[in-house]
Amino acid sequence: MTRQAKITITIALMLGMALAALDTTIVGTAMPSIVGKLGGITLYSWVFSIYLLTSTTTVPIYGKLADLYGRKPLFLFGATLFLIGSAASGAAQSMEQLIVFRAIQGLGAGAVLPIVLTIIGDIFTLEERAKVQGLFSGVWGLSSVVGPFVGGLIVDHFSWRWVFFINIPFGLVSMLLLIFTLKETVERKKHHLDYLGTLTLTGSIVALLFALLQGGTTWAWTSFQSIGLFVAAVVLFVLFIRTERRAEEPILPLVLFENRIITISSIGGVILGVMMFGITSYVPLFVQGVKGGSATSAGITLGPLLLAWPIAATISGRLVIRYGYRIIAVMGMLFAAIGVGLTTLFNAQTSLPFIIVAMVFIGAGLGFVSSVFILSVQNAVPWNLRGVATATTQFFRTMGGTVGVAIMGTILNAQMAVRFAPIYAQFSAAASHLPKNIAPANVLLTPDLRASLAPAFLTQLQNALSQSLFWVYGLMFVLALIGLGAMFLLPGGRADKYAYKPTEDEGVLAPGEPVSESLANIG
Repeated sequence: MTRQAKITITIALMLGMALAALDTTIVGTAMPSIVGKLGGITLYSWVFSIYLLTSTTTVPIYGKLADLYGRKPLFLFGATLFLIGSAASGAAQSMEQLIVFRAIQGLGAGAVLPIVLTIIGDIFTLEERAKVQGLFSGVWGLSSVVGPFVGGLIVDHFSWRWVFFINIPFGLVSMLLLIFTLKETVERKKHHLDYLGTLTLTGSIVALLFALLQGGTTWAWTSFQSIGLFVAAVVLFVLFIRTERRAEEPILPLVLFENRIITISSIGGVILGVMMFGITSYVPLFVQGVKGGSATSAGITLGPLLLAWPIAATISGRLVIRYGYRIIAVMGMLFAAIGVGLTTLFNAQTSLPFIIVAMVFIGAGLGFVSSVFILSVQNAVPWNLRGVATATTQFFRTMGGTVGVAIMGTILNAQMAVRFAPIYAQFSAAASHLPKNIAPANVLLTPDLRASLAPAFLTQLQNALSQSLFWVYGLMFVLALIGLGAMFLLPGGRADKYAYKPTEDEGVLAPGEPVSESLANIG
């Protein structure tokens, strides 16, 4: 493949990844306007939840299909679905329609993100990939975090519908560039698709995410619905494990996790997802609720993280080649732990420079480890497992973020319930003048109501929110320390020592051929 073709493909893939990652967060800023036009406030959370459900549950499936039938057709299929969902979402006339079309968007996004990284693994050597994957890791992180800011600009200056329509021209360019430049040869043979494994894995994830997203809000955690969904998730997961052990071509080969590199990278991916989604969700809440900043200032506070992530990811790729996986992953998780540790010290008197330092450490840490996880996993498997292995890293990262944010939300709500009630009782006269349908935390996020509070009342509420957020940041800090310990389990030495090498009996594996148990011995 010529250098020009590689550059063109890289541009196409960067566009695809940026759009899919951006859409996980860009809609949040537009939702108040959407509800104002379409109504359906009771369905508010489903606009986010349905996209999350469909994009997360399909990632391992697309990864396996890409190994069987090639990357290009799966990417084009996923991108087409994504654009159809985008166009339909922008044209939605009711909240019910928007939810259905967001589900279609998510089905497409589930293919785009992992296959982008898989194609990069195919067309570049390890040394080249170390440079390029850092860039893509930065694009993914930057797009996810900058979404709310972009959404705000579009809503302020155009219609909320352009939050969805803007995807179409860029998505079409990405597809056209890939159609004309990416050439791949896939051996055509009869495959035995793992339908039962697909159904049990999808069912287990859907049940778990549904329980976490709806528990404590739509129904109580101890309700029949919550308990039933958690039980269903466990039962279906057990059935999935049994199915995969017997399947001829499993949707998620369990032999992957006999490889230490893949297992540790998956654990690290979960923790990375928790920290990234947790920080980008709850630091803006601190800036607005405790510090009294605006939505714009809350977004700006994440700026240092946005800058540090892609820079660190690019540097990380180069360092991995020279020093290996372990030392770079340990350094990255250490930086992230320091940054998250600093957030546990946040209070109403915390200065902006202190917050910026914390964001820089977190961004740098996540940038370092994200590149290590992708590079190490792709380097450890043959072509015919690279798609599902890459998809696995994305799957665990997204699941970590989804489950982590749900748990952190539960912790925050419980802490606020304990702390806010006594304050409202103490200032009962002032509290009686507040709107009855606004939660205590939302009082701090509504500028007009906040300005009407007596200084003593406001200070108490700010301290209560700050103390409640401490437990959220504390959870992330503990997980960061666990992640730091796990990174020491990655193998030491240069990265090229741990590249997958077929045995003499295997020869060179072609797409669709089985992989031997020797894969488990790498690392």
